Amino acid sequence: MPIPDFLAFLPALILGAALGFFGGMFGIGGGIIAIPLFVIGYGMEQPLAQGTALVMMVPNLMVGWWRYSQRHPVPFRRALAIGVIAMLTTWGTAHFANALDPATLKILFSLFLLAMALKRIVPGRSRNASPAPRVDERHVPLVGLLGGGSMGLLGIGGGLVATPLLTSLFGLRQTVAQAFALALVTPSSLIALLVYAGAHRVNWTMGLPMAASGLFTVSAGVAFAHRLPEKTMHRAFSGLLLLSAMWMLVSPLVMD
Repeated sequence: MPIPDFLAFLPALILGAALGFFGGMFGIGGGIIAIPLFVIGYGMEQPLAQGTALVMMVPNLMVGWWRYSQRHPVPFRRALAIGVIAMLTTWGTAHFANALDPATLKILFSLFLLAMALKRIVPGRSRNASPAPRVDERHVPLVGLLGGGSMGLLGIGGGLVATPLLTSLFGLRQTVAQAFALALVTPSSLIALLVYAGAHRVNWTMGLPMAASGLFTVSAGVAFAHRLPEKTMHRAFSGLLLLSAMWMLVSPLVMD
C-alpha cells in the first residue's frame, strides 16, 4: 500500500486498536465510544454512525466472547437461548431504527447513555461483588429481549443492559456476567450489522480498518480486566458510561 493511502487509514487503525482494548476490558464492542465520535467528530448521521460502529464491534465481540468463555464458560443451552431471543429482537428493532428520523434516533441514543450512567453511579446500593440472586437463573434468557432490543435500536447497549441485570438480579460476578452478556451481544450484533448494511447505513472505509486493528488489542483488554479488582471494574465501567453520555449531550451546544 502506498504511504499516502496508509496514512489515510492510520487514524481509523489507531482508533480501532484503542476501542478494541476497551471493548475487551469491559465486555462491550467499543461502540459506546465510537458512535459519539462518529456523530460529533465526523459529522455522521446517527444511523450511519451506528452501522459503521457495528463493523468494528462484530469481530471484537467475537474475540471477546471466545476469551471470556475460556475463563468463564456459560451453560450451552442458556447461551443458545439468550442468543436466539436477542437475535430475533435485534432484527425487529434494527429495522425500526432505520425507519426513524436520524435526529430522533440521536436523542434516544443520548438519553440511553445518560440513563445507564445515572443508574450505575447514583444508587450506590449493594457494595458486594456478588449480591444475592433475586431472580431464578432459569429466567436468564429473557435478558436477551432487552439486550437485543437495545442492540438493534441503538447499535450498542446489549452488554450495557445485560451485564447490570445479570449482576443485580441473578447475582453473577462482573466477569461472569460479561461472559454471559457476550453470548447475547455477539450474535445480535451480527444481525444488527446485516440490517444496517441492507439499509446502506454503513461506512465500510472507516469501519473495516477499525475492525482489523481492534482484533489485535481485544485479548489484551480481556486479560487486563481479569487483573483488576471487582470494585475497580464497576467504577471504571460506570465512569466510561458517564463520560460518553456527557459528551453526547454537551458537545452539540459547545460546537454550535
